[in-house]
Amino acid sequence: MGGRAGHLEAEVAVSSSARAASWASQAGRASLLCAVFLSLWVPTEMSLAAVPFYQKRHKHFDQSYRNVQTRYLLDEYAAKKRTSTQLSAQRKSSSQRASGQTALGTTCSICAKRVSTELEEEEQDKKRRYQSLVASYGEAKRQRFLRELAEMEENVHLARSQAQHQLDRYAIQQMVEDKLSGERHSYEERMRRAPEILVRLRSHTVWERMSVKLCFTVQGFPTPVVQWYKDGSLICQAGEPGKYRIESKYGVHTLEINRANFDDTATYSAVATNGYGQVSTNAAVVVRRFHGDEEPFRSVGLPIGLPPSSVIPYMHFDVQFLEKFGVTFRREGETVTLKCTLLVTPELKRVQPRAEWYRDDVLVKESKWTKMFFGEGQASLSFSHLNKDDEGLYTLRIVSRGGISEHSAFLFVCDADPLVTGAPGAPMDLRCYDANRDYVIVTWKPPNTTMESPVIGYFIDRCEVGTDNWVQCNDSPVKICKYPVTGLFEGRSYIFRVRAVNSAGISRPSRVSEAVAALDPVDLRRLQAVHLEGDKEVVMYQDDLEGDVQIPGPPTNVHASEISRTYVVLSWDPPAPRGKEPLMYFIEKSVVGSGSWQRVNAQTAVRSPRYAVFDLAEGKPYVFRVLSANKHGLSEPSEITAPIQAQDMIAVPSAPGRVLASRNTKTSVVVRWDRPKQEDDLLGYYVDCSVAGSNVWEPCNHKPIGYNRFVVHGLTTGEQYVFRVKAVNAVGTSENSQESDVIKVQAALTVPSHPYGVTLLNCDGHSMTLGWKVPRFSGGAPILGYYIDKREAQHKNWHEVNSSPVKERILTVDGLTEGSLYEFKIAAVNLAGIGQSSDPSELFKCEAWTMPEPGPAYDLTFCEVRDTSLVMLWKAPMYTGNSPISGYFVDYKEEDSGEWSTVNEAATANRYLKVCNLHQGKTYVFRVRAVNASGVGRPSDTSEPVLVEARPGTKEISAGVDEEGNIYLSFDCQEMTDASQFTWCKAYEEVGDDGKFRIETVGDHSKLYFKKPDKEDLGTYSVSVSDTDGVSSSFVLDEEELERLMALSNEIKNPTIPLKSELAYEIFDKGQVRFWLQAEHLSPDASYRFIINDREVSDSEKHRIKCDKATGIIEMVMDRFTIENEGTYTVQIHDGKAKSQSSLVLIGDAFKAILDEAEFQRKEFLRKQGPHFAEYLHWDVTDECEVRLVCKVANTKKETVFKWLKDDVLCETETLPDLEKGVCQLLIPKLSKKDLGEYKATLKDDRGQDVSVLEIAGKVYEDMVLAMSRVCGASASPLKVLCTPEGIRLQCFMKYFTEEMKANWYHKDAKIASSEHMRVGGTEDMAWLQICEPTEKDKGKYTFEIYDGKDNHHRSLDLSGQAFDEAFAEFQQLKAAAFAEKNRGKVIGGLPDVVTIMEGKTLNLTCTVFGNPDPEVVWFKNDKDIELSEHFSVKVEQAKYVSMTIKGVTSEDSGKYSINVKNKYGGEKIDVTVSVYKYGEKIPDVAPPQQAKPKLIPASASMTE
Repeated sequence: MGGRAGHLEAEVAVSSSARAASWASQAGRASLLCAVFLSLWVPTEMSLAAVPFYQKRHKHFDQSYRNVQTRYLLDEYAAKKRTSTQLSAQRKSSSQRASGQTALGTTCSICAKRVSTELEEEEQDKKRRYQSLVASYGEAKRQRFLRELAEMEENVHLARSQAQHQLDRYAIQQMVEDKLSGERHSYEERMRRAPEILVRLRSHTVWERMSVKLCFTVQGFPTPVVQWYKDGSLICQAGEPGKYRIESKYGVHTLEINRANFDDTATYSAVATNGYGQVSTNAAVVVRRFHGDEEPFRSVGLPIGLPPSSVIPYMHFDVQFLEKFGVTFRREGETVTLKCTLLVTPELKRVQPRAEWYRDDVLVKESKWTKMFFGEGQASLSFSHLNKDDEGLYTLRIVSRGGISEHSAFLFVCDADPLVTGAPGAPMDLRCYDANRDYVIVTWKPPNTTMESPVIGYFIDRCEVGTDNWVQCNDSPVKICKYPVTGLFEGRSYIFRVRAVNSAGISRPSRVSEAVAALDPVDLRRLQAVHLEGDKEVVMYQDDLEGDVQIPGPPTNVHASEISRTYVVLSWDPPAPRGKEPLMYFIEKSVVGSGSWQRVNAQTAVRSPRYAVFDLAEGKPYVFRVLSANKHGLSEPSEITAPIQAQDMIAVPSAPGRVLASRNTKTSVVVRWDRPKQEDDLLGYYVDCSVAGSNVWEPCNHKPIGYNRFVVHGLTTGEQYVFRVKAVNAVGTSENSQESDVIKVQAALTVPSHPYGVTLLNCDGHSMTLGWKVPRFSGGAPILGYYIDKREAQHKNWHEVNSSPVKERILTVDGLTEGSLYEFKIAAVNLAGIGQSSDPSELFKCEAWTMPEPGPAYDLTFCEVRDTSLVMLWKAPMYTGNSPISGYFVDYKEEDSGEWSTVNEAATANRYLKVCNLHQGKTYVFRVRAVNASGVGRPSDTSEPVLVEARPGTKEISAGVDEEGNIYLSFDCQEMTDASQFTWCKAYEEVGDDGKFRIETVGDHSKLYFKKPDKEDLGTYSVSVSDTDGVSSSFVLDEEELERLMALSNEIKNPTIPLKSELAYEIFDKGQVRFWLQAEHLSPDASYRFIINDREVSDSEKHRIKCDKATGIIEMVMDRFTIENEGTYTVQIHDGKAKSQSSLVLIGDAFKAILDEAEFQRKEFLRKQGPHFAEYLHWDVTDECEVRLVCKVANTKKETVFKWLKDDVLCETETLPDLEKGVCQLLIPKLSKKDLGEYKATLKDDRGQDVSVLEIAGKVYEDMVLAMSRVCGASASPLKVLCTPEGIRLQCFMKYFTEEMKANWYHKDAKIASSEHMRVGGTEDMAWLQICEPTEKDKGKYTFEIYDGKDNHHRSLDLSGQAFDEAFAEFQQLKAAAFAEKNRGKVIGGLPDVVTIMEGKTLNLTCTVFGNPDPEVVWFKNDKDIELSEHFSVKVEQAKYVSMTIKGVTSEDSGKYSINVKNKYGGEKIDVTVSVYKYGEKIPDVAPPQQAKPKLIPASASMTE
């Protein structure tokens, strides 16, 4: 500035006095600038306190008011400058004139005058030039000064704005810190928890020089510190640079070992620690060599005490259980240890197999109730305090690479002695869920009651963690096993217990639940991090960023989440935006139709978005609404819920079905039952037992079991029991089932004894056919098959022949070596297992049989052993020789005798023979020889010794006729077991239930009935009982005995007329009903009667009756079948002595079905006489996703009128249906719930009318939606990304979409539920997923799925990487633009576009402005600033109400008035045209005033910064 002034002074060549004046003026200007700068540079707090509001907010006053002093000083400075310049010039001219006169004193007057004139002219010329230079210089200085002053003002304004911005940020930071200072500690306390490992380390086996990465996931607060160890030594990355790489990201911790070698084989552990605890996990890493190089042995073990690895140990272990825990009975409160002693091979100290304990197939974890130990050759599970929760089937599994070894046994825990006699047992299995700020739901399972009175309800107690103060939650007992507990204190943790109540008293309390915290699970999702300067970060609620929301909005989505007979639990979503202040809720109820509302919680505000409403009138429907409130006031009510009625949503289950008890062991029984028909939300079953006849019931299980089979232990051997079962759900216990049949507790099934009598039946040189006899004892169960082993002579090892059991007692063994000797042994198998093998057979040589005689008979058995006789049976040889077998010889001898005797002199053709004339008490052996044309073949193997002596109490077969005249043979056996079976034979060939015989066996009694006895039934009948000591008998039915039995049968039976068909009905096309029957044969003298409801009817026009005796058909036809015809129809036939009767009962549903069918057929007949529907209304869906209603018509003519109606309202269609084609259709585009209703198609002409109805509702509507889903799913477009200010939206376009379609969104294969973060919705042509405020966690694959009833249609999009980054960047831009648009300065309303006013009046323009931060408001007239005065005044109230007043308007006040409203985010300008007319003048014709339209003002660069 000084340099530029000196340059100008050199050009003008002013004197030193002028320079002094110039320097003085510059000093004055500098002081002036300092004064101006100091007046403007005032701290923000001082300016806010000293300057009025309108001066801060209005640009007009803000600039002009502060520039008055500046302008005055500039004017004064300019005046002084001009005065000093003039004085200097005058002094200079006078001195010059004096010197001139002295020098020219001798000059003549003319010359002097001429010189004087020239000098004056020159002086005036210099004066003019000087004045011109001074003027130009002054103007330049003034302009330069004004520019510099303006620049300085702009810099001052910018500095003030930046200072204000910094101060605002500091104020916000202080406000946030002050607000959160009190809450931060409580949140941190609630969030603090010990580390918890979510995903454990996994063991790895890798090749040498490969890299391996170990990962695990841990959570906790504060964030745990993780350290890695190798064989117990801390891993240091700096110790081996590049060897290890340790990373931690989002709770996932990784240790990467680069180029692993043998030294890296070890156990690696990770330990996570924070101030509240420590956890660890470990894994084994094994490094192996390529190409079979020698690998050093390394012992990698898992230390005892740490949780075992979730992977199978890589070692192979053989595990044997030496001692096992058995079925255990204990009482509540006692202690018990389940222990097994193990032999683990190989035994390694640092490597062990994994031991797992399961209860009812659920993995048991250590807790304060259970402790586990595994090591030193044993595994144990200890219970410090038993409860019924611990009852169940416990399984110990030892897992290794060699497989799984396991052992199971049941632990029974019965009720402790009640505190009051007759009180019920304690409830069990407490669970807590749906916890919130002051609310939680508690569920439990009911106890079993046998001899006690039924449970009438439950008391729920709560206790704050850390105290012993139990508080009862309910005043009266609740009847269902679920209760919503309210009144909790936010941030505190609670435990719960339940006590059962009956008429005798209160039970002991249940086991306490796990601790649950009274916190809103949504709170953590509402926390956001605000980044300040540097690395500072403040956590605040999302509510703090919602703006100045004071009174909250109403809650949304109010609905009933739990409904029972005693309470209704209401749930809702908090309002959005909700404001910064704490929210409370008030619930109001109203009886449907009453019109009045009653506040439910008038005394206590609710903080959770859940509330249980009690004391509702039974049978009355209610509606509810919810209001939200904070300290600023109460919101509007929410939307009213649908009518809700307090009632039990589930019913007490029905009684289980048939109960079957079967034998298991000497002290246990297996009980099975059919599930109940009604099993809503079943919790399980209770099984009770009672000694037969005592009626004293005891519980078999004390905790509900979830399956319909149970093994009852602890029974008395030999005692008889009955069992019953009841089902249990949350509402209560069902009625007892029917009692089971009486069962006797007997010994367990055993494996069968060994077979015997292994015989070679045939050999072809490469295979042998073997036969053997059944074991003498089956083990109490039928034999399921046999296993055969073989070995070659001189070999030690046996080899199995068949891998699956063979049921027949004949087997051909293939793959043998010709000429070799083989021996065999056989074992039988039943339900209990495989029995002992037989003794090895004799050595059989594998050489082909070529002899012409037959081979040996086999399977010699004996029955009907009496004192002097027995019956011998055998089977024909497998090898018959060169000709068929013609007979058999039977040889016998005493056991110790050497000579054989032949029983029959001539060969017998039968394969059985009764051997008589034996000596009582002697023991004999037998053999059989087959005969063919070539001679007598090889004898069979010698039979086992048989003692000829009748067993004591031997019974014989008896013949008789039962009460119905049926002929039978009967036999009793008292020695049979459960596995015994009766086998009936004719001629010693087994018979069964076929066309000639029927066998009935009940217990130890069996009968063989003759269905149609005749002479073909003559012969020898025998019966044998398996699994006994040879109990058998025979009976010879000869002709005389058969005639006696048939005569007795005829006397007993009443003669009847056999019927081919019983009385039946038939409906004709015209609705006539025909009743008819057909007899086998009717003689001409046969008579009959029709009886209806005990009244005989005769042939008439109403009942047309006739009989065709040739065919035996008797019928009655009724032309009109009505409601009066309900009853019983009977036909009685008499034919000589024989008679017959057949009845048909038509009442109730059966009669209604016939009546409806008859009426339908009659109406169908009448309907088809005129126009009618050949096919009634049905529907399908077109390729354009339109629902098409279709019907077919018939018998129409030109005059026939067809109409479509919906809910009896005529439907207008574009084209009339063409009845000649016979097909009519109605299209329903874009089906929705508004299209629900009853659709009718009508046909009508002079012959009659017909109607077809299709109701679109319920299942029909659901099927239509599924069909549309099939079309829409096939037409769905790929997923597309659309960014919005709220977030990222994924869209799937399709032909049509409605919310009724079964559509789901998935993120990383996890189903997405609509929430504040992920909103699911759609329009008619697309479905969308709105990801609000997306974060890194929202990356991944998104899938849209629509289900059409059969298939799922999928569309997927991978929203990660560049796709996510681009979408997120666009969202941020849109969000910033939306935020600016929301908070920019704007005029909300109040200004018209045109104002007409008479001169002399007062004009007041008023409007409301908005902006955040508060905007600056500037008024203009004709685009120029308005100078405020008494005539023009501006007023701003409460930072939002702005008015401009013009007092005494004149014609000069006409013009365009504008208001500018602007803040850092932009603003808008509104123009108002003011027209002033004089008194008496005609009011100007102008258009009616309208709302003025704003013009947007963009944000300036300085403001946005």
